[in-house]
Amino acid sequence: MASWPTLAPLIERAGRPLVIEALRAWVETKRGTAEVATEAACVPWCASKLGAFLQPSQRRVFNLTGTVLHTNLGRAVLAEEAIAAAVEAMRSPTTLEYDLDGGARGERDDHIAPWLCRLTGAEAATAVNNNAAAVLLVLSELAAGREVIVSRGELIEIGGAFRIPDIMARAGCRLVEVGTTNRTHLKDYAAAIGPDTAAIMKVHPSNYSIQGFTKSVAAAELVPLAREKGVALIEDLGSGTLADLEAWGLPHEPTAREAIASGVDVVTFSGDKLLGGPQAGLVVGRKPLIQRIAKNPMKRALRLDKVRLAALEATLRLYADPAKLAQRLPTIRALARPAAEIRAVAERLLPLVQAALGTAANVSVAEVRGQIGSGALPVDLLPSFAIAVRAKGLDAIADVFRRLPIPVIGRISDGTLYFDLRTLDEESVFVAQLDKLHVVAG
Repeated sequence: MASWPTLAPLIERAGRPLVIEALRAWVETKRGTAEVATEAACVPWCASKLGAFLQPSQRRVFNLTGTVLHTNLGRAVLAEEAIAAAVEAMRSPTTLEYDLDGGARGERDDHIAPWLCRLTGAEAATAVNNNAAAVLLVLSELAAGREVIVSRGELIEIGGAFRIPDIMARAGCRLVEVGTTNRTHLKDYAAAIGPDTAAIMKVHPSNYSIQGFTKSVAAAELVPLAREKGVALIEDLGSGTLADLEAWGLPHEPTAREAIASGVDVVTFSGDKLLGGPQAGLVVGRKPLIQRIAKNPMKRALRLDKVRLAALEATLRLYADPAKLAQRLPTIRALARPAAEIRAVAERLLPLVQAALGTAANVSVAEVRGQIGSGALPVDLLPSFAIAVRAKGLDAIADVFRRLPIPVIGRISDGTLYFDLRTLDEESVFVAQLDKLHVVAG
């Protein structure tokens, strides 16, 4: 069998060991039948089996869920500049930890720290592989074996069962809860500080909001208390942002620069959410503290590789020209996209999607509300427009869209399958595969 001429292209593509494995599977499947030794039947079967096996498990999709920064779909889409920088770093050796001027070993943080300091006003900066790691590293260095004070209303749990109390325990510090779920006062923090207190920590609520009879203490209000008592003030901004979102008509989200300007000692935030870069945990703040954090042995286990550092540096450079962010950074572009523009896209696509689905569904344009996602502004919704599909067996129709060459991911709500078009950039690519719906559905 392995010598059949029609197997040659398959061997060239997949390699002889995998082809032999497929042939053995064929024999087991067809043993005792006349087909088992039939080249015309065997080779297409093996090609199909190997084709599915060799297809990358992580595939490109159209995110039309209405959540711009969708955790399950990879969060931020990188800017072209970041992609180019990452590819260049992958292609050849780089000055990752090499100082060209001195001809000696360098420091990988030097590629991004100057930009982070420039953009946040911090004295120093470092980076690790995500914000959970940043919080873990900061607490491990500044508070191991001691107490950290946190408001009960900020003891958050986010996706993947990431809980602040668990991270604090792993960092070796002891949690001291103050206040109540909905109300915490400055006096609560002051009363909790003792000889074993290492830090006060403020945590962005990320994916929820407590409303009504509430009271919280802003980080700026805690600065004098922390200074007076000689404890560190740490603020975890969660998603975090380097830009004022109000410039694009969005609600205000606390920025790292605001936190540093208020006097916070150490600020942590994400690189792959509102910042619009690769997955990273960014740590900025006072130089003596950041130097300690960067020298912690755990930093090596959590550090960024050259590819992500290159993409992060390129993303940070874009912030030097805020006026062009909405054109150059996909995250900001999606968030700032006018509803009228999205509606125009929906109206262009409506007859094409209806024609592709035929009589199997009723298709219309619907006004919808999307969300930023990844814990940013959880109660603030984005006005948008979607292609709305109504039919019996919506799950089957959603499955048809997911089986397209570039899977299309929407959301089902109230008996309707919605494809929110806020994040649809490549309209022509989306349209080009609609004719495949007939083939799959048929």
